[in-house]
Parts: sequence; C-alpha cells; structure tokens
Amino acid sequence: MFNLFQKKHSSLPRQIAIGDVHGHYDGLRQLIDFCKTSAEDRVYFLGDVIDRGPKSAEVVKWIREQNYPCLMGNHEVMLLTSFNNGVVDEMSLRHWLPSGGDTTLESYGDAGIPQSDLDWFASLPSYLDLGDVFLVHAGVDPFKSLDKQNNEQFCWIREKFFSNHFPYFPDKVIITGHTITFTLPGVRPGEVAQGPGWLNIETGAYHRKSGWMTALDITNAIVYQVNVFSGKQRKQPLDRIVKVVEPSRVKF
Repeated sequence: MFNLFQKKHSSLPRQIAIGDVHGHYDGLRQLIDFCKTSAEDRVYFLGDVIDRGPKSAEVVKWIREQNYPCLMGNHEVMLLTSFNNGVVDEMSLRHWLPSGGDTTLESYGDAGIPQSDLDWFASLPSYLDLGDVFLVHAGVDPFKSLDKQNNEQFCWIREKFFSNHFPYFPDKVIITGHTITFTLPGVRPGEVAQGPGWLNIETGAYHRKSGWMTALDITNAIVYQVNVFSGKQRKQPLDRIVKVVEPSRVKF
C-alpha cells in the first residue's frame, strides 16, 4: 500500500489537506499564512467549513474567492436540507440550529444565506480521488463499493469505518475529517490519528479541549497547526504527531 510517510518531494507544488474549519476564519487565515502556500500549491478542504465558529460566512466567501476545492461535510448537508430548494424545512432547521447552524446564520446577518452560496454548497463533491490519496469528509463503508455509497456514508460514518481492520484501498491512503481525533482510543488532543489505510486530521478546532486546526502537507508529510484560542503555531513531521488507533478498541 502507498506509504504517505515516505513522500519527501519538497521541490514540487504541494498538496495540502485542511481539516474541519467550523467557522473559525481568523484561525484559518493564520493557518494558511503559516503554511506559506504558493499559487502552485493545491489546497483541499475536507468539509465542515461552517457552523460552531463565529465567521462561517467569511470562511465560505474566502474559500470561494480562492477557488479551493472543498468537500461536502455533514454540516453542509444539514444546511442544505434546512433550505431544500429554497424552501425552509422546519424539522431539518430545528436539528441544524443547535448543531452550530445558529452561528452560521448569525454570521450571514439579516440578509441571510445568498443563493450563490447555497448553490456552491450543493455543488460540493462527496470525495476527491487524487491517485495515491483519497479525500473524504467522514470515511467510507468498508463493506460497500463506492458506487453503492452516498453522503450517508461519505459525510456521517464513524465506527464502521474506524473499526475496520483492513485498508479499503490497496494503493492509496484515505484522509478524513469529521471525527475529532481525541475521541479515538489512545489519541490526545491535537494529535493526528492513523489506522489501516487511513489518516484522520480533524483535531477539533472548535472544541475547548483542543482548539487545534490542522493542515497536512501531503507531499512532504508535514503537519501544520494553529490553535484558534491561543494563537499558538506548530509544525512537525507527520510521524511525530500521529498516533496509531487499534480498530478493535474503537467505540462510539
């Protein structure tokens, strides 16, 4: 299987994956500056760029302006189901608001979410296959082919994916967000988690127990992090910050 830890090509344009931003615009801009991205680098967002943090509208505006690829996350799904084809779905809205949707609506102000942003959310792909890495928000069902899965798996799955003992792909690594790494056994706040054929870089930027927002330089196997509460920055090789998760211990 492809080994992400062996990639050392610092002269090439980089592929950079960013975990869940959750409305923390200031932390995101600090993280991008810390990564020193160039126009040649390819930056990918793993979804859940909105909700919980105070500046979701600013996050969306900036990502769209930069034309960075972004995946569908479960929080984007909740937003879209709340505004189904321009019609408010009251039941979905009541579910979304306490999950961070209230802060997203506040960030847009009285004008509300513009149709152009709703169209952008609806256009987000469920996954991106980059060849030797596969980006997806939550994971995949290890017992189904990709064509038999949808956003129920790609945006929401947890235990079935992380408790599987075998890699889904023989030749690529799955990189995910969605599940905060410290909720996995043996992983401390801010650490990246690794299992059979996958890496999880969702280190819980919005969570007071962590605060770390993570960017993974896939090309060079380097992790960049900014703490959205303290402003602290740190950069280290992936192999120094990753913790291996035993699938049999995963319980949600």
